[in-house]
Amino acid sequence: MSDSAKRSEAYTAAGVDIEEGNRFVKRIKDLVAATHTPGVLTGIGGFGGLFRPDIAGMEAPILVSGADGVGTKLKLAFDFDKHDTVGIDLVAMSVNDVLVQGATPLFFLDYFATGKLDSGVAEKVVEGVAEGCKQSSCALLGGETAEMPGFYPDGEYDLSGFAVGMVDQPKLVTGERIESGDVLIGLASSGVHSNGFSLVRKLFEASDLTPEDTFPGSERTVAEVLLEPTRIYTSAVLEVLGMADVKGMVHVTGGGFYDNVPRVLPEKTRAVIEFGSWPMLPVFDWLRKEGGLSWPEMLQIFNCGIGYIFVVPESQADAVLDRLGEIGADAWQIGEVRELGEHIEQVDISGLE
Repeated sequence: MSDSAKRSEAYTAAGVDIEEGNRFVKRIKDLVAATHTPGVLTGIGGFGGLFRPDIAGMEAPILVSGADGVGTKLKLAFDFDKHDTVGIDLVAMSVNDVLVQGATPLFFLDYFATGKLDSGVAEKVVEGVAEGCKQSSCALLGGETAEMPGFYPDGEYDLSGFAVGMVDQPKLVTGERIESGDVLIGLASSGVHSNGFSLVRKLFEASDLTPEDTFPGSERTVAEVLLEPTRIYTSAVLEVLGMADVKGMVHVTGGGFYDNVPRVLPEKTRAVIEFGSWPMLPVFDWLRKEGGLSWPEMLQIFNCGIGYIFVVPESQADAVLDRLGEIGADAWQIGEVRELGEHIEQVDISGLE
């Protein structure tokens, strides 16, 4: 037995496998390196990741940060034994929030915690994180893998992530310039994304479906539809920011339309959204029917097919839609901004009957 193996025996006896952790780090080294951008100054293994941002041409650079997790969608990953997509979800949930203020993502940090480390499963998760970083054009700068015996059930883990981006202060997108007459352009979601999964899981468990069944209204399996990763909007957002006067943006996450759209609207304005102005994905029709929910309830819980929203002047709407079409992003004009008037709520969705 090597000296290092002897030294780790006490830790192993307590349930923490140092050798497995070392194997895991070796397995992901190339995955992490493949995400590195010119600003990265260190590889994995140090106490902190170093990043030198390019601030050339900026008047007043501002860092924008976001933190999030995947939530109970992880339970389906455990049940379906499918771990290669939740890492994309993890990156998406933080990066999409950072994008809303006009920031370009710079780097991402991940936290993976489990009771007993399975380096094969953990590698699959990090493969997803690396893929999410590539889609976001940001670096996986570092992270933490925590093995905590007795803290998590066997075969389960938890994830959290942290994104940092940067924007020049004069180009910060705050929503404060939004006014009556501006229009809302919605970008397609890929599916349920990473919100509302306590309800999704409940409805799936009450159904007769299995992970391998074809999902109703789809040609894909249940596992593929329910674990479809959250769409990352970096390329579309940076494209539109470069060609239009974007006054506000919304990441449609937990709380759906009713909670997220007001976060960028000035106090005396409201968003009038035309339900039916975009196609509905089969997963949302299924969730509504299985849950006995109304469309207003669905729009309060889920993204219902729209994962991200731009608010732009009406005169630029067609150009934005044309450009999004050219880069392969599905998008629709879904509503407009009006004065709040005597209305109580800032989100008015028509066509729900």
